[in-house]
Amino acid sequence: MSMSDWLERLREVNYAKLNYILIPSTKEERERFLNSRSAKVFQWSLNVVFTFSREGRLLLLFWMLLSVVSINVSFTQYYVLWSVLTSILFASFVLRWFVDIKGLKVSVRSPSRVTRGEDVHFTLELTNTLDVPIQALRIERPFMPWDGTYKGERPKLPHLDAYGTTSLTTLASFVARGEHYIDAFTIRALTPFGMCLGKPIATEGKHFLVIPKIANVTHIQIEQTQKYQPGGVALASITGESRELVGLRPYRPGDPIRDLHAKSWARLGIPVVREYQQEYFTRIGIIIDTKGGRSDEPVFEATLSLAAGIVAQLSRGEALLDLLVIGDNVHQLTLGRSLGFLDQALDLLACVDPKKDPELMELQPRISDHMERLSSVIFISMQWEPSHEHFTSWIDSQGVRCKSLIVASKRKKDRLPPTDATIIEVEDIEAQKELVL
Repeated sequence: MSMSDWLERLREVNYAKLNYILIPSTKEERERFLNSRSAKVFQWSLNVVFTFSREGRLLLLFWMLLSVVSINVSFTQYYVLWSVLTSILFASFVLRWFVDIKGLKVSVRSPSRVTRGEDVHFTLELTNTLDVPIQALRIERPFMPWDGTYKGERPKLPHLDAYGTTSLTTLASFVARGEHYIDAFTIRALTPFGMCLGKPIATEGKHFLVIPKIANVTHIQIEQTQKYQPGGVALASITGESRELVGLRPYRPGDPIRDLHAKSWARLGIPVVREYQQEYFTRIGIIIDTKGGRSDEPVFEATLSLAAGIVAQLSRGEALLDLLVIGDNVHQLTLGRSLGFLDQALDLLACVDPKKDPELMELQPRISDHMERLSSVIFISMQWEPSHEHFTSWIDSQGVRCKSLIVASKRKKDRLPPTDATIIEVEDIEAQKELVL
């Protein structure tokens, strides 16, 4: 391997994730670790340290250094200062048991979905249920996972009036897709001297999903002819095309008045309506090949962003969309015509994890019977191999037009073999440039 290849691999290493390699990544794993015997001893030591405020921890560090130079009381007077500091720290540590803010009610709000890389607002709602004001509150933000970063200063609340209510907001951003859990925010009051913190009040933890960015896809040149769907598509919304009469059923609030069947109503004594089913739809398959996603994370993220942009663009029309993501498992979702919505597609793309390289040929038996219903297919991949060529040729042989897209970085674009597929650069997707496919 050449030196340039080594340097390229070093650039692709996620150093932020390596910094957290010893920290469990999921909530369940963290709880399992915290319940272990060794972790409880370690946690007790941390709790003692974090009982002190930020100013108190600085003073505690100074006190420890002063303890060393104050040992010889015959030649220095440092022991006097050491004694004063010891009295202040000890008094603050004892008084923390008497500083209680039970009358404070706290809750936290955050969105259920967050776009990767964009700001998320955590809003704290604080209510004082007592008839006396609360002073000198300190708000501690929870520990962030490896991909999370707080923005701006810590929220502060020096005073809360009697029976008062206030809201505080803190910003954060996350760069990894998937399910996230943030531990509780804690609120404490400062003790006299301001060196320690009183008994804490904690909010609930928050679950949310980090979804991929939606690429700025403005136009897609693709065949959108209608294909016959045997038996129709259950629960699909009806448009102006011709429909097939399925039968009669009792009237439900919201049914069109024009569909009432007068003869059956007169015979049965209850309102009856005609039930129709549409059997011709434009149906587009979107297939995402995740092969290569483990070795090149930026390209993988850009691929999912492009898929999200394509779904967002096509879902504005009247076509049905079949989204298939090939990875460790084959994930399938049908949306459009009120069967599914963009949020569901984003939820699916948020949780895709390429644990192993998929085999395209294994997918053919699963979709061969489905091909006659598709108007066209959009195939998205991160590389181009003979198996990709064979797969797209097989789709074309089924009478379905296949549009192939390859996502690649600028430095790897020239290494791709000759192909008729359209190459989309990662940098253009990340820069939110207008994409005409």
